[in-house]
Amino acid sequence: MSRLIFLGPPGAGKGTQAVSLSKICQVPHISTGDILRSAVAHKTELGKKAEFYMNAGELVPDDLVLDLIRERLSQTDASGGWVLDGFPRNVPQAVFLDDLLEAIQQPCDFVVNLDVPDEVIIARLLKRGRQDDTEDVIRNRLQVYREQTAPLIDFYRSRQQLVSIDGNQPMEVVTEELKKIISS
Repeated sequence: MSRLIFLGPPGAGKGTQAVSLSKICQVPHISTGDILRSAVAHKTELGKKAEFYMNAGELVPDDLVLDLIRERLSQTDASGGWVLDGFPRNVPQAVFLDDLLEAIQQPCDFVVNLDVPDEVIIARLLKRGRQDDTEDVIRNRLQVYREQTAPLIDFYRSRQQLVSIDGNQPMEVVTEELKKIISS
C-alpha cells in the first residue's frame, strides 16, 4: 500500500514518474492537471472557469480543486493507496489534505520533490508543444510555483515526510530512486 504526493515545478516529470509508480504499486494516479484538462475539453462549468486561469499560466483557485480531490480520494479504487500529482499546490491545500486524509484514515507515506533547474524545465515544456506552453507562460508558471507551491517543500520537510530527488537525470534513473524509497 502506497500513498504518495509528488511535488515539483511544471515539467519536472511528476506526471511521468507518478504514472510509473502508480503502476508499480498498483494504485491510482490522481492528477489534478488531467482532471482539469478533461473538464476544459468537455466544457463543464468547472472546465470553463479553469480554462481562463490555465491559459494565463495561473493556478486554478483552491475552491475549484478541493472538491475534485475530496471526491476522487473517496472513490473505492483509492482506498488501498494513491499517487497524487499536482495537489496540494500550497500550504492551505496541504492543511486541507491533512484533515481530509485523517478523516478518511488514509495517511500519506511520502512526499516526493522532483528538483529540476528552470532552464531545463523551459526546454522540456517548449518541446511538449501544448497550446498553453509558450515561453512567457512557462516562466510565469515557474514564478507562480516559486511563490505559492515551493513553500510546501519546507512544510513537508518540517514533518519529516519529504524526500527530494534530482529530476534532471534519465527517467529510468529517477524511477529506480523512487522504487528504492517506497520499498524502504
